[in-house]
Amino acid sequence: MKKDAFLESGHTPSLLAAFLYFDLAFMVWVLLGPLGVGIAKDLALSHSQKGLMVATPVLAGAVLRLVMGVLVDKLSPRTAGLIGQVVVIAALAVAWLRGVHSFDETLVLGCFLGVAGASFAAALPLASRWYPPQHQGKAMGIAGAGNSGTALAALFAPGLAAAFGWTNVFGLALIPLSIVLVLFFFLAKDAPNAPPPKTTAEYLAVLKDPDAWWFMFFYGVTFGGFVGLSSSLVIYFNTQYGLDAKTAGYYTAACVFAGSAVRPIGGMVSDRIGGVRALSVMYILAAAFLTIVSVGLSAPWMALLGFAGAMLCLGTGNGAVFQLVPQRFRKEIGVMTGLVGAAGGVGGFYLASSLGYARQLTGSYQVGFLIFAGLALAALAGLSRVKTRWRTTWGAAHLSGARI
Repeated sequence: MKKDAFLESGHTPSLLAAFLYFDLAFMVWVLLGPLGVGIAKDLALSHSQKGLMVATPVLAGAVLRLVMGVLVDKLSPRTAGLIGQVVVIAALAVAWLRGVHSFDETLVLGCFLGVAGASFAAALPLASRWYPPQHQGKAMGIAGAGNSGTALAALFAPGLAAAFGWTNVFGLALIPLSIVLVLFFFLAKDAPNAPPPKTTAEYLAVLKDPDAWWFMFFYGVTFGGFVGLSSSLVIYFNTQYGLDAKTAGYYTAACVFAGSAVRPIGGMVSDRIGGVRALSVMYILAAAFLTIVSVGLSAPWMALLGFAGAMLCLGTGNGAVFQLVPQRFRKEIGVMTGLVGAAGGVGGFYLASSLGYARQLTGSYQVGFLIFAGLALAALAGLSRVKTRWRTTWGAAHLSGARI
């Protein structure tokens, strides 16, 4: 295979536009997490309220991904992406100019930030529809690497909040968001082979397929773990080890960079050895790392290593799942991206909120981490159950140009 085969097979400007949109959208999607220490102090929030505050955008993003998936199929990935960006920019502008003065208002803002989380359902189809099966892992991995935006939020938001106040961070975020909106408008193009819009009955028909539910569960663990930790770790390092918000942000950014950087690698590895095999290994390792951090390691650098290991596994797993989804549901990729992405958001909401409630009720985060580790092992068991059927039906060598 020629080295430039990947570049020749698709549309690089659209792939770049999908990445940039995804990256900046994810930055603001989890923004309440890195700002959570300052917000919680000023609004006198409890542990459970902090957990719910950072989890609300994740749940809203999960629900709105279904809406975005429908918009992608009814309109186009490009049009849906433009609409989503304008809504998020408007919401942040209002929060900046008006301010956020209560716990309830943080939840309302979190719901609007969920529109940014829904970017997943537009950015990935924008990229995916341009590329053939044998390059899906790489294309989806590059576009999906936009989840590195969660690291940008952790890296810069706490320091900017310390210098200018956390409310003004909403205003500062408008600068890169507006730049990306303009770039997206000029770079993004919809693929010419887009499937026709589906009826409501056709959307519901996808849910009758057991494979759709399996993919939702698998991604609920991999992406749910990734975004749940991304939203929670600044507060975790501050509460568990007494780190100031800025230092806790640096620790969190290191973990999130690890998870986001390997997503393209997860896709490429899956192209080579098969998504099922790559995903199986990642579930085992992720469960192991989550179990280790659950004990409450004695030093923050130990926790940093444990969380970085977990994020590496979860990020690789994200790439593996989306090497498989386009093979099974190529014609339904818009709605499936919305459904699978929504399940990932639900997983993230569960993890982020459960950590806050675990701390509130037991004085420790251990239960929250252990239950999620158990979910990773349950996903491994489910994957072991379906892999033979997948490899002998839709993933058979004579039907697919990619390994599963």
